Amino acid sequence: MLVSRALLLLAFYDILSCLGSFRIVHAIVRRWKVTDRAMAGTTTDSVVKAVNYACVWYPKQAQCLQRSFVLTYLLRRSGLPAEMVLGASMMPFRAHAWVEVEGRPVNERSGTKERYAVWERC
Repeated sequence: MLVSRALLLLAFYDILSCLGSFRIVHAIVRRWKVTDRAMAGTTTDSVVKAVNYACVWYPKQAQCLQRSFVLTYLLRRSGLPAEMVLGASMMPFRAHAWVEVEGRPVNERSGTKERYAVWERC
């Protein structure tokens, strides 16, 4: 069930990105609330696993922003206070998006918070 939702959200993100504005994606993520009624039996690990499976089966490679978009939505629907974080490093310049739950990066390599300066939390 979670994998199919994740696949639909990956496609939804692709449709939004065709509209050409990050502002739309940003506004949508900001409106998502953490639900009071959590989906039964879901944990951070089960949501991460579902998103990872969906990304494997999705017909194109999901970038970090797309993956974070989907993961944030599903975690919030599961009752977890997820934040999508956008950051960048200067030398060499790199931008990255990731998800944090209670200040801890989810589904990321260690050192992500140290490598990137945060410019936005949604």
